[in-house]
Amino acid sequence: MANVEKCQDTPATICISLDEESSIGPHPSVVQTLPLEMSMEDHSQVSQQSSHAYPEGGLKANLTVIGAFIALFCTFGQMNAFGTFQAWYAAHQLRHLPASTISWIGSLQLWIFFFSGASIGRLFDAYGPTWLMVAGTICYSVSMMLMSICTQYYQYVLCQGILLGLGVGLVFYPSLASISTHFMKYRATAIGVAIAGSSVGGVVYPIMLQGLFERVGFGWGARISGLVSGVGCVVATLMVSSLSAQKKPGPYFDIKTIADASFLLLAIGSCFVALGLFIPFFYIVEYAKHWAIPDHLSFYVLAVMNAGGVLGRVAPAVLSDSIGRFNLLTPSAFFSGVSCVAFWLFAKSLVSIMLFSSIYGFFSGAFISLITPCVAQISDIRVIGTRIGMLYTIISFPSLLGGPAAGALLSHNHGSYNAMIIFSGTTVIVGSAFILGSKLVVEKNFLAQV
Repeated sequence: MANVEKCQDTPATICISLDEESSIGPHPSVVQTLPLEMSMEDHSQVSQQSSHAYPEGGLKANLTVIGAFIALFCTFGQMNAFGTFQAWYAAHQLRHLPASTISWIGSLQLWIFFFSGASIGRLFDAYGPTWLMVAGTICYSVSMMLMSICTQYYQYVLCQGILLGLGVGLVFYPSLASISTHFMKYRATAIGVAIAGSSVGGVVYPIMLQGLFERVGFGWGARISGLVSGVGCVVATLMVSSLSAQKKPGPYFDIKTIADASFLLLAIGSCFVALGLFIPFFYIVEYAKHWAIPDHLSFYVLAVMNAGGVLGRVAPAVLSDSIGRFNLLTPSAFFSGVSCVAFWLFAKSLVSIMLFSSIYGFFSGAFISLITPCVAQISDIRVIGTRIGMLYTIISFPSLLGGPAAGALLSHNHGSYNAMIIFSGTTVIVGSAFILGSKLVVEKNFLAQV
C-alpha cells in the first residue's frame, strides 16, 4: 500500500479490455478504466475473470465433448426412456397401482437428478469431474442391478427413483460443466453435440429395453442395460477433463446469483417449463395405447420423440452460437408448449401422434440443449458449475410435481388426457415469457444477439 500512496498524485490507471466473448455475457468491445487504488482482492478477481484462455478445440476439448456425449447417452438417455418403464410397470409388476402413483418413480428420479445439481456443481468447481463421475458410475450401475430384483413399489422408488437419479446427476453435471471450460465461442455447439447423446440414448433405450424385457424378462433386461451403460460411463470418465483452476469449494448458496435479475428470471421461467416439459415423455406411450395403437408400435412413439430431440439438441445449438443463445431458448420453450395445446390435443392416430412426437422432441430438445450455455453465458468461469447446479436444483421441485400432477388430472377426468395436455402446454408457454424477460435484462434491444 506504500507504493500506491506514492503514486496517488499521478493519474495512473489500469486498462482492461472486455470483448464480446467474455464469460459473463456478450458486451460491445469497450475499454474500461479502473483506478489504481482498487483493492488487491478486487484486482485479483478481475485478473482471474479475464485470464482464462478457451482453447475452442484441440484433443482434450474434443475428447471431453465425445466423452460427455457417451455419458449422456448412457445416463440421461435412459431417464428419457422412463415412459417405457411406466408402461411396463402399469402392465406387469405395479399393475395394481394407478398411473399417478407409478409416475412418482420417474418424477422422484428427475427431482433427485435436478436437486443434486447445486452440490455436484460446487464440488466440480473445486475438484474437477473425474472422481464425481467415478462415483456416479458406481451409483448408476448398482442401482440398475438392484432394480432388476425389485418386487415392491418402495423398492423401485429407492433404486430407480433415488439411487439412479443421483448416479445420473454425478455423471451429467461434471460432463457438461467441463465442456464450458474448454469452449466459449462455440460453447453452445459443443454442449448441443454432447446433449444430443441423451436423445440418441432416448431413441435406443426404449427399443432396446422393450426388446430385452420381452425376450429375457425384466430382471435380465435391466442387468444387461446396467452393464452396457456402466461400461459406457467408464469410457466417458476417462475422456472428460476440465480446465477450471479453482481449488476450493464455493458457497452452496450465493446471494449474488439470486440478486442477478437475468438469472432469477431464467430460473423462474425454467421452473414453469420443467413443470410441464417432461409430461409427454412420461405419458406418450400410454397415450398411444389409449388410442388403440398396438403395444409393439406404441414404444416406438417415445423413440420418435427422442429422435426429434437429436436434431433439436444439435441444430439450434449450432445456430445459437451465431444468432444468440437466449434468442433461440425463448422460442424453443414457447413452441414446445404450443405444440402440446395445438397438436397433441388433437393427435389421435399413429401418424399424427408420431408427427407430434417428432415436433415436440425437436423443440423440447432445443430447450434442454440451450439452457446450460445460457447459464454459462451470464456466469463467471469460476462458478459455472455452481450456477448450473443451482438452476437445476431450483427446477427440481416443479420437475418432481409435474408427472404426478399430470397423473392426478388424468384420474380426475376419468382417463381423458385433455386437461393433462393443456396443463403441460400452458405451463411451458408461461415459462417462455419469463425467459424472454431474462433475455431483455441482458440486452434491452429485442433483436440484439444475446
